[in-house]
Amino acid sequence: MTRPPADVVIIGAGVVGTAIARTLAAYSLDLVLVDAAGDVGAGTSKANTAILHTGFDAKPGSLESRLLSRGSGLLRSYASAARIPVERTGALLVAWTPDQVAALPLIGENARRNGYRAVRPLAAAELYAREPALGPGALGGLEVPDESIICPWTTPLAFATEAVGAGVRLLLSARVTGVAAVGDVHELATTRGPVRCRWVVNAAGLGSDEVDRMFGGDGFTIRPRRGELIVFDKLARTLLRSILLPVPTARTKGVLVAPTVYGSDTATTAAGLRSLLAAGRRILPGLAEEEVTSTYAGLRAATEHADYQIRVDASRRYACAGGIRSTGLSASLGIAEHVAGLLDEAGLELKPRPGFAVSPPVMPYIGEAGVRPYQDAATIAADPAYGQIVCHCERVTRGEIRDALAGPVPPADPGGLRRRTRAGNGRCQGFYCGAAVSRLLSAAGVGTGPGAP
Repeated sequence: MTRPPADVVIIGAGVVGTAIARTLAAYSLDLVLVDAAGDVGAGTSKANTAILHTGFDAKPGSLESRLLSRGSGLLRSYASAARIPVERTGALLVAWTPDQVAALPLIGENARRNGYRAVRPLAAAELYAREPALGPGALGGLEVPDESIICPWTTPLAFATEAVGAGVRLLLSARVTGVAAVGDVHELATTRGPVRCRWVVNAAGLGSDEVDRMFGGDGFTIRPRRGELIVFDKLARTLLRSILLPVPTARTKGVLVAPTVYGSDTATTAAGLRSLLAAGRRILPGLAEEEVTSTYAGLRAATEHADYQIRVDASRRYACAGGIRSTGLSASLGIAEHVAGLLDEAGLELKPRPGFAVSPPVMPYIGEAGVRPYQDAATIAADPAYGQIVCHCERVTRGEIRDALAGPVPPADPGGLRRRTRAGNGRCQGFYCGAAVSRLLSAAGVGTGPGAP
């Protein structure tokens, strides 16, 4: 029999789409979350600098500033409940030239206009006391004590896990190719067949402008911004304690060096890897002596506009959350709350789901600041699989891989398993554990070859 149309289909299972899904799941709605990829968080959400921003440097008065301020607070609380790895490292904005020093007071004032008042100036001597490995020539800086690092992989997975647990249907490998109106119902054509619904929320990231045009919009065009990252071995983590930020220009936010919750260091810029390495060496010279684990690039869903493109068209029963750039991770729950409010104002009936209690799932902890299964004698005694290490670089156990494969949102390929457990993510990049991991994936019926979804 043909399934009745869903109340809402959310297009895009990145960090914003999954946040919207878990927020709407609190109401009596039939929800479907669709994505072109074979996993949640597999697009822009997985390839970023993994910073939980305070919003100190957003444009005052913008929608991004408001939702970032609201969302970062919500995400800090959510992460604590869901065991998403977060470390409050703080950030240091480092000035290397007199012009950059002169720009610092304006940046501090900008932060205060955004409601963030904890910034404070630092003299060069204090910068070097805080970060002894900092390169020579720094003239001063600003401290932003609440900037943090977060796991960008566990976050959308936690949102999706909560949504699926509340009854949201997850449809992956389903690219939306068109839409037709049949009475008061949208019929979405996807690569996995038609999906019918009354309302659509567009959170399609890099494809959000294409989806928007399907619904008659022409207000923005995605102009992807490329960010290149070099990941250094976790032994480099001792070189710094804080996120090191440059003084931004009108054209770029420049090069940053930051730790990750997995113990490694990352650096990013829009230029090529050669200039990236040169800039990284200037900021933190000791990086030149450290091993590089991997390099990758991420695309940000920037548009010709300076702000998020979020709106609801009540006549078309359509909501758009587009133009969400690198701040989308930090702002995700604020964006979801805002979209839900706009939908309510536009006529989508948001009646609380009877008996529903907001309860974030407790996620497997894959950071370095907490206790991992291989370190917990009681956990190993209760289940010896947690003492059987499969990936020695990242200390990932057979029990963790088993749990991920049997989870409510299981991985579809080795990349998905890596984002859930860190297996294959270390210095050998799966050279040692690849065969064992492939056997476990195959035994679970998960594709591992080039044609895997």
